[in-house]
Amino acid sequence: QVQLVESGGGLVQAGGSVRLSCAASGESFSSYAMGWFRQAPGKEREFVAAISRTGIITTYADSVKGRFTISRDNAKNTVYVSMNSLKPEDTAVYYCAATQRPSISTWSVTRTYDYWGQGTQVTVSS
Repeated sequence: QVQLVESGGGLVQAGGSVRLSCAASGESFSSYAMGWFRQAPGKEREFVAAISRTGIITTYADSVKGRFTISRDNAKNTVYVSMNSLKPEDTAVYYCAATQRPSISTWSVTRTYDYWGQGTQVTVSS
């Protein structure tokens, strides 16, 4: 099993930046592709970004492409998402998740992921 703990959320002004971290413990972190999702009040959880086990392949939701960057450090068992040019509509609880499925075509789907963190709140004020 893998345990995931997110951190780095908070209140930020529109146009600002924040970096979220997700620390993993348990089984080999490098054997998992990792994803970030978010959920705003009253809305379904949606895909934000994902990264392959080695970090070579990344994919993003259209709504964050060019503003968010996902990365990972397998030596530190941590995945990050750097979020720039934040908008009020980026306000949500952000979750990291882990999957052993290798196919990039599945990474945007919540049911692909086996393990989830507890989430961290990001609030963007206008």
